[in-house]
Amino acid sequence: MLSALPDQSQFFQTIWYIIKTFYPIILYGLGITFLLSVVGTVGGFVLSISLTQARLVNIDRKRDKKANIFFKAATRSVANGYVTLFRGTPMIVQSMIIFYGISALKIFPWWTPLTAGLIIVTINTTAYISEVLRGSVQGISVGQMEAGRSLGLTHGQTMRKIIWPQAIKNSLPGIGNEFVVNLKDTAVLSVISVVDLFYAVRQSASSNYRYVEAFIVAAIIYLIITYTSSKVIAFLEKRIGTVRTEND
Repeated sequence: MLSALPDQSQFFQTIWYIIKTFYPIILYGLGITFLLSVVGTVGGFVLSISLTQARLVNIDRKRDKKANIFFKAATRSVANGYVTLFRGTPMIVQSMIIFYGISALKIFPWWTPLTAGLIIVTINTTAYISEVLRGSVQGISVGQMEAGRSLGLTHGQTMRKIIWPQAIKNSLPGIGNEFVVNLKDTAVLSVISVVDLFYAVRQSASSNYRYVEAFIVAAIIYLIITYTSSKVIAFLEKRIGTVRTEND
């Protein structure tokens, strides 16, 4: 057991020293990383359904009134603009603008780095999952929509009862991949002092200046959790595929 900081030449002993000495804050940071990833992915998925629906809104220029055409076109433009904005700018930049911009207003007493981080990851993930869902919806045969309409369903009812259930199932691999991406990308929230895994490891190194060893510890942990999460997601995808085949 190590009770004092090893010499710089003792590389692996230093890594073990960092793990043994700072494991409480590292575990806390790991928990925050999972919290950000889970909330961001689930919240992003829920919000992306409405966003995707807005992007795919059906404009019937023969039957819709001019006001409806304008409203639908404006809605679609805003939704597409949202996706372009959040997919086209780094989350680290979004974090700085949103956190410090709202902090400067001093109107939300609950506005903390963690709260801001949860919101930032969610709205960022919404844009990415929306793109996954859009591709899935558009990948479904047009005949599905025609079949629903021939049965007397409206466009909205056909989307809700026929198109969306299939699109969501087809999107599960992409949504799972987005969760894995969030496990790594939430590290950028350390710039607004969110105590995630990366921030915790960096703090552990600030007291002894062994940054290389500390960040290797972070890299190992990130590798373990992303690899494990990928395997779990792959297993769930396989199970869902098996159930789907049995139902068919």
